[in-house]
Amino acid sequence: AFKRFSELLPKEERENACSARVPRRQILTLPELRANPFQHRICHVFSTSETGDDSFSFEDFLDMLSVFSDAATFEVKSHYAFRIFDFDEDGILDEKDLEQLVNCLTGQGEESQLSSAEMEQLIQNILEESDIDKDGTINLSEFQHVVSRSPDFV
Repeated sequence: AFKRFSELLPKEERENACSARVPRRQILTLPELRANPFQHRICHVFSTSETGDDSFSFEDFLDMLSVFSDAATFEVKSHYAFRIFDFDEDGILDEKDLEQLVNCLTGQGEESQLSSAEMEQLIQNILEESDIDKDGTINLSEFQHVVSRSPDFV
């Protein structure tokens, strides 16, 4: 992990890799993230940068690798997935978060974008399936309940 992290830094900074921060644009060159529709959210959620630039310390990089490893527990994976999908970071998945999530998955080009009616129907279907307390949002425990029924989630 340290070798992969160090290789993302310019050669002159590799000696100080333990204290260096890798810019988001470099993190996004990783093959595992390059084609991920949530790549920017992943960087944002795992970055501890105080400047908000989504740069990574080595610890941030390790956290990300740990969560995406096969050894991570369902609770850890689902917690981070929820945070990645919570675009406005308010602790719930509401209609706006779900719309952004669907747009990330389907692409935002004109040929792949859902119509307003299709989007509304899909969001209502998601809420009907997931919103156990019927408050119009999905909280972490509701999210975990839904994804626990998906064998492919982990």
